[in-house]
Amino acid sequence: MAMKETDHGPLLITPEGYAAMQKELDELLTIKRPEIAERIRESLSHGEFSEDNSELDEVKREQAMVETRIGTLKATLANAQILDPESIPTDRVGTGSFVQLEDEEFGDVFSVRLVSSAEADPNQDLISMESPLGEAILGKVAGEMAEFETPDGKKRFKVLKIDRQPIA
Repeated sequence: MAMKETDHGPLLITPEGYAAMQKELDELLTIKRPEIAERIRESLSHGEFSEDNSELDEVKREQAMVETRIGTLKATLANAQILDPESIPTDRVGTGSFVQLEDEEFGDVFSVRLVSSAEADPNQDLISMESPLGEAILGKVAGEMAEFETPDGKKRFKVLKIDRQPIA
């Protein structure tokens, strides 16, 4: 599976994101894949599975998901360009930027990091450039407003600060 190039250029991955993906791939290859293969071998050798056994089907589904994830990670890592931390812009929001935002409606201040979709994780405040918020803040400068539509209506955020390091 080849990684697509976005309108924003090649797939850029932060060094931290690359390391996390490499760690996940290593764990899948050295721990999870052998563990699943052993579960299948053990069960088959003990004759525990019949052709219509749902447990075997479940292990095989898990195996398929692991193999798919391994393929995705290998393709991503092979085609990604590691982002040079020094190239992260601080004058405008770009790939890898840490951005402090203020919600215009509620006054909440929070920080996110703009990343590729391959390493996006909203639970860790890693926001994809392809997400509505990511598209809205991409290219903005400090002091500028970013807005986008949500199912609950229009959201507006003010870009307060842009940095190469996490913003406290």
